[in-house]
Amino acid sequence: MPGGGGVRAGPLLLGVRHHGPGSARAVRAALAAHRPKVLLVEGPPEADAVVELAADPGMRPPVALLAHAVERPGTAAFWPMAEFSPEWAAIRWALEHAVPVRFVDLPAAHTLALQERPDEPPADEPPTAEPPADESGGRSSPDPRSDPLAALAHAAGQDDPERWWEDVVEHRGGGPGGGPGGGPSARPDALAAFDVLEEAMTALREPYAAPDRREAAREAHMRLRLREARREFGDDAVAVVCGAWHVPALRARHRVTDDRRRLRGLPRVRTEITWVPWTHRRLTRWPGGGSQPRPGGGYGAGVASPGWYGHLFASPDRPVERWMTRVARLLREEDHPVSSAHVIEAVRLAEMLAALRGRPLAGLTETLDAVRSVMCEGSEVPLALVRERLIVGDELGEVPASAPVVPLQRDLAALQRSLRLRPEAAERLLDLDLRKPTDNNRSRLLHRLRVLGVDWGEPVAGRAGSTGTFRESWRLRWEPELSVRLAEAGVWGTTVISAASARLAAEAAESSRLPEVTALAERALLAGLDDALPEVLRALADRAALSADVGQLAGALPALVRAVRYGDVRATDSRALRRVAEGMAERVCVGLPAACAGLDADAASEMCGHLDAVRQAVTMLSDTPVGRPDDPPGGEPLAARWRAVLRTLATRGGVAPLLRGRGARLLLDDGALSRAAAERLMAGELSRGAQPADAAAWVEGFLSGGGLLLLHDERLLALVDDWLRQVPGEAFASVLPLLRRTFAEFDPGVRRNLAELVRRGGAARKPEAEGLAPVLPGYSTALDEHRAAAVLPVLRLILDAHPDDARAGARGSARTAAGTANTERDRAVTAHTANSANSANAGGTGAV
Repeated sequence: MPGGGGVRAGPLLLGVRHHGPGSARAVRAALAAHRPKVLLVEGPPEADAVVELAADPGMRPPVALLAHAVERPGTAAFWPMAEFSPEWAAIRWALEHAVPVRFVDLPAAHTLALQERPDEPPADEPPTAEPPADESGGRSSPDPRSDPLAALAHAAGQDDPERWWEDVVEHRGGGPGGGPGGGPSARPDALAAFDVLEEAMTALREPYAAPDRREAAREAHMRLRLREARREFGDDAVAVVCGAWHVPALRARHRVTDDRRRLRGLPRVRTEITWVPWTHRRLTRWPGGGSQPRPGGGYGAGVASPGWYGHLFASPDRPVERWMTRVARLLREEDHPVSSAHVIEAVRLAEMLAALRGRPLAGLTETLDAVRSVMCEGSEVPLALVRERLIVGDELGEVPASAPVVPLQRDLAALQRSLRLRPEAAERLLDLDLRKPTDNNRSRLLHRLRVLGVDWGEPVAGRAGSTGTFRESWRLRWEPELSVRLAEAGVWGTTVISAASARLAAEAAESSRLPEVTALAERALLAGLDDALPEVLRALADRAALSADVGQLAGALPALVRAVRYGDVRATDSRALRRVAEGMAERVCVGLPAACAGLDADAASEMCGHLDAVRQAVTMLSDTPVGRPDDPPGGEPLAARWRAVLRTLATRGGVAPLLRGRGARLLLDDGALSRAAAERLMAGELSRGAQPADAAAWVEGFLSGGGLLLLHDERLLALVDDWLRQVPGEAFASVLPLLRRTFAEFDPGVRRNLAELVRRGGAARKPEAEGLAPVLPGYSTALDEHRAAAVLPVLRLILDAHPDDARAGARGSARTAAGTANTERDRAVTAHTANSANSANAGGTGAV
């Protein structure tokens, strides 16, 4: 009888919690006691063909059954299983004892079809009952159809279903949390807990007249498969492992005709199924990536602590002590000082907390509190590491090579082995030197996978010291969903290179915007897709010839020039791409002056960004060597043409002030504009007759990108300072936001030095009639030879070939310099005081 631990006639129905270590141990104990002749497991029947692979030595959980539609591989569903999953424990027990395994859930052909048509109204679906209201007037109880354990915890007065389940199941002996049973005498204890759980689920299902259509179809199919097994093997020889919620539906009597009627008319799709690796991190999410389960989408995961559950399942005894030892080992590896005394004290504290809270055994909450207090000294930083590495974990399962896969995935596996790129669930950084053949091939593989939408790696900024275009850095992490992406990409080809080439050529033919085609050309060179490059270049030339938008051409040019540069670094032939880039650059030079005229502030700001990008592209194109002598002429004519365009922009009156200032600054940075000419341009733009808003826009364009120019050229600083003092008060409020935005881009050190210069007297200059070099106020006009001499011994120590002699001379010179420096320090203090007084009398300037 239910709850009494007696022997019930008929099939053995084991209701479990998916991914529960206590349920997994109890299932093995019940199967060992009952010794069924056939095992039925909740899962898609298509998996019967691949279930034998679970016994392969190369199969290591966590793994998942992956079913996808043949015509639309993106339509897929997963059934994940960890080592502590009851379904996996039951399957392994059955295969070890030569017991056939059959899956009894709704076929994946129906499940995937219903995913594609979730809103299809059923013809015979009864109305869905609403969750019962809480009679006490408080918050309503959780819906047991989506989370029955939460409903049981709520009925027991607990608001945390995970903690309630640990207390009543995982930490109790003799039930689902007990050890494995071995003989017939253990049979009543092994089955008693399942009877109690069945009784609880029966009570939870009573308020609901009928499940929704999908649940009803799933349970109808389970009953039909159960009847088939009972006819073939007998009532007492059948064992069923399924979610505890379905046990009352399987126990109840239903007519065969009613069950068949529920399955009639369900949509179907052609499917394929296989095993794929899974991760602990992915077990923490529900199917579909949401925070709540979805019915019919595979086993609901959502396990908050898969690493902790795996530890509970694998620990033969003393789980708390073993867990604290693992935590201490992890913290020591990360250079945190943790001793054996910390472990002992943490175990004691966790056990005391469990006793105070009335728990049978210290759970995850108590162990975390103890680790935080004892090992982490109250800090959450090392505790976050424990959560990341141990509580969740980076476990990645493995499947044997004999598992059925699409040809594209098999080719990828071969490439991973040859390039020694092992997929891992843990995130890691990979630095590549493209001059090495292996690293170059690794880079091409990762870029080709990104073309296919398989984002195994993500390019990141290089680490410190990794400079040059021959280096790349990637952030790698393998996610189970990438197996679905590979299945989707299989329509493009059977190998990675052929599939990436076909997809890139198709995207180039379909793209209508020039920047998109340019980005595709860059990706083709990065991925080494020589077969797709001619198609991409043809589409690029067509789009560039038809485009009359200079801004679009300017926006597409940098990516194209980067592709030329990367092609050169990777030893690929990019001469055709270079000719397209040079032709596009010429068109930009021709149309840019007209495109910069009559622009408002927003359009001028956007065009200013294009100017910087085109300047960088022209510089890169000029620096990239031409492949052969008969190629078109390279950088210098194009660079000269670009400088002529900048001169036009800097001096033409119809051009926006922002662009005029930016053109002058780019000419000055390139050495095509002298300092005197720049001063004349600035003096004209900042004259008294100029509108304050136009002058501020010119200053913004001229100074954007850095203010070191003002530090090293006192004439320009004086011009800006004088202009600011002449701005009328009523116009200053409109000018201030532009100047604030300009100066906010400067480095803090530059801003601080500029403020110090202005405080010392602004940009006033000392007379040059006496032949002295121009200097800024507050700085000496001559070299202090005594203070400079103190540096010479150190330089000799660094540069001299005889360091011993230099070190001895350095000690003597240092003593001499120290005495001189003390005298000079007194003189400097006096001079500084006098200069400060003079500056205070002279007063500051308007720039402050």
